[in-house]
Amino acid sequence: MDSKATSVSLVGVSKTFQGVSVAVDSLSLEIKEGEFVVLVGPSGCGKSTVLRMIAGLDSPTSGEIFISGVNASNVEPKDRDIAMVFQTHALYPHMTVRENLEFGLKLKGLFTSNEIRERVRETAEILELESVLDRKPKHLSGGQRQRVALGRAMVRKPRIFLFDEPLSNLDAKMRNQMRVELGRLHTRLQSTMVFVTHDQTEAMTMGDRIVCLNEGKIQQIGSPMELYSHPANEFVAGFIGIPPMNIFSVQFIRDDIFIEKAGLSIPAFSSVASTLKKYPRIRMGIRPEYLSICSSSPKAIPITVEVIEPLGPETLIYTRCNDLSLVVRVSAGSHYEVGERLFLCLDELKIQMFDISTGESIH
Repeated sequence: MDSKATSVSLVGVSKTFQGVSVAVDSLSLEIKEGEFVVLVGPSGCGKSTVLRMIAGLDSPTSGEIFISGVNASNVEPKDRDIAMVFQTHALYPHMTVRENLEFGLKLKGLFTSNEIRERVRETAEILELESVLDRKPKHLSGGQRQRVALGRAMVRKPRIFLFDEPLSNLDAKMRNQMRVELGRLHTRLQSTMVFVTHDQTEAMTMGDRIVCLNEGKIQQIGSPMELYSHPANEFVAGFIGIPPMNIFSVQFIRDDIFIEKAGLSIPAFSSVASTLKKYPRIRMGIRPEYLSICSSSPKAIPITVEVIEPLGPETLIYTRCNDLSLVVRVSAGSHYEVGERLFLCLDELKIQMFDISTGESIH
């Protein structure tokens, strides 16, 4: 299937509804040809609005959108050569899979019967739909229906694919399968793809780059591991990763770190001492895998095990020290009991620090 990958640029794009509600706030973003970009963030952060503006379904209140370097801000959706796949399959129930795939091509009236037949055959082969071409949607599984919806977009050979949470209605197993299939599809087509999700697992596993949004603004853009290992601020640190990063407030008092909710002091780590002298009160963060069960020591945090979650290859342990909750990721072979009293040690080289007033990362 021929690729017509293209670039997309958003320059200072804002979207306000009814002149009051700001959905997107001065957003600028460059999407390269053939790139798979994932827009991620909580509900209401503006990610679907960005997608709809790229598609032309919504118009920016201000700013400009360029497709292949051409200003497309006022171009009609039908003239943008963009295909969009939604959360709902939106298939025609009275039509077969073949007829659903053919419908858009016939509507345009630009293709011969042979061209339509070849495009449908090629798309069905890529998506492994050959055996169900003569079935109607009610006789398909959820995954097959989603692939048909994807096929309706593919058969047009658009310049850009837009996905608005297309896997949300699938069960966990089918979501995993469709994530892999979409990754293979991108590798095969090398098309420009923009994928919207609130699911961090989808964002981490699918995108070349992730754009993390909150309240209509970009919080950080980067590769999945950049956002995971080097979050730009406390919001990204807490949003990316399952379970989320442990984040808590601390004070630097002489040579000690006072952990506020835990109500205890531990000797300051050498790696953060110089920073803490400049910022005596900060938010400190550490991923669950960088906490470990250890023996009692001056730098250890005494905890009580509250919940244990075995997840097959690993186990999550939810612990508490006074009012401070901490999640620890341990190997599957570890054996602990609810109510057990233990000690936690932090990998000091993996500690993240955030400005307590702005939430920005302190390097």
